[in-house]
Amino acid sequence: MSFEKIISEFKGKNYAPVYLLHGEEPFFIDQIASYIEHHCLEESEQEFNQTVLYGKDIDLLALISMAKRYPMMAERQVIIVREAQEIRNLFKKDENESSGKNPLLDYMTSPQRSTVLVLCYKYKTADSRTKLVKAIARNGVVFKSDKLYDDKIPSWIADYTLKAGAKITGNAAILLAEHIGNDLSRIAREVDKLCINLGNKNTIDEDMIEMYVGISKEYNVFELQKALGRKDVLAANRIINYFAANQRNNPMVMVLAVLHGYFVRLMKYHTSGLKDSKSLSESLGVNPYFLKDYATAARYYSPKKLVAIFNDLAEYDLRSKGLNSEATEDGELMKELIFKIMH
Repeated sequence: MSFEKIISEFKGKNYAPVYLLHGEEPFFIDQIASYIEHHCLEESEQEFNQTVLYGKDIDLLALISMAKRYPMMAERQVIIVREAQEIRNLFKKDENESSGKNPLLDYMTSPQRSTVLVLCYKYKTADSRTKLVKAIARNGVVFKSDKLYDDKIPSWIADYTLKAGAKITGNAAILLAEHIGNDLSRIAREVDKLCINLGNKNTIDEDMIEMYVGISKEYNVFELQKALGRKDVLAANRIINYFAANQRNNPMVMVLAVLHGYFVRLMKYHTSGLKDSKSLSESLGVNPYFLKDYATAARYYSPKKLVAIFNDLAEYDLRSKGLNSEATEDGELMKELIFKIMH
C-alpha cells in the first residue's frame, strides 16, 4: 500500500490492527506514525488507550499482552513501537519458525481488532520471506519506505509544498534539493518554515530560499556545477571564493560529494550509449530539461579528463582530512581543486 493510500484510509477512519513500517527512508515512516498518534484517537481517549514504546526497551511477551487487552471507554487502543529495528532478531529468517515457537507470530496471525499496533522499523528493510512479515501482510499493512532518487527530489518538494498550500518555483526546488540532498525530513522542515513566512505571497522563490534557508541563489553548489559545465572560469572562481569565505555554510565535504555525483553523471552521459532523452535522463538521474547542460559539459570534459578529475576529487578529499596536506585550509584546497578541474 502506498503512502498516499494509507493516509487516505486514515482520513476515512479506516485503521488496520497492525502496521509494519520499514525501509531506509525514515520520513514516510515518521509521517504515518505521527498521523496515527495524533488522529486515531480523540484527545480524551489517548491517556488510557495510547502507548508509545521504544524497541530497545521492549519485552515481546509484555508487548503482546498489552496488544491483547481491550480499550478503555474507546473504540480502539494504539500502541506505537518506535525504533523497532532495535528489537533483536525481530524479523530474522528462520525456516523452522512455527506457531507456538514465536508468540509474536501467533499474535500477528490473529491480531486484536480493537488494537492498532504500529512497528516503526527504520533505516533497514525487514525480511519479507519470514512468516512474521507474511502474517502481518495478510492481517494488517506492510509499508516499505524507499529512499527517493536524487532526480525525484525537486518534484517531491513541489508536491509537498503544494500539499502545504503553496507553490515553489522550479529553480527554488532544485536549489533546496542540491543543497540539502535527499534528507526529506530536513527539506520538509525548511519548506514548512518558508510557508509560514510567505505572507501575502503564495510562491516560494529563490529570494525566499536565500533569506530564510541561508542558501545564496547565486553562490551555491548548483551554480558552481553549472559554471564548471560551461567552463565559465570567472563564475566558478567567484563562487569558490565565496565558499572559501563562508565555509560554515559551504563545507568542503558537501562540495566534494555534489561534484563527485555531477562528474559521475557526466561519465554516464559519455558511456551510456542511450539516445532518447527519457532513457538518458533516467540513467543519469536528472530531469530531461538539464540534458542540454550535460551535452555542453561533455564537449569540455572527455572520459580521460573525467578520470583525472575523479583522482583529483579523491586526493583533495584526503587532504581535507589532513592526509598529505601541510595544514592547508579547506578554502584554499577548494580553490586549488577547481583550478585543476578547469585546466
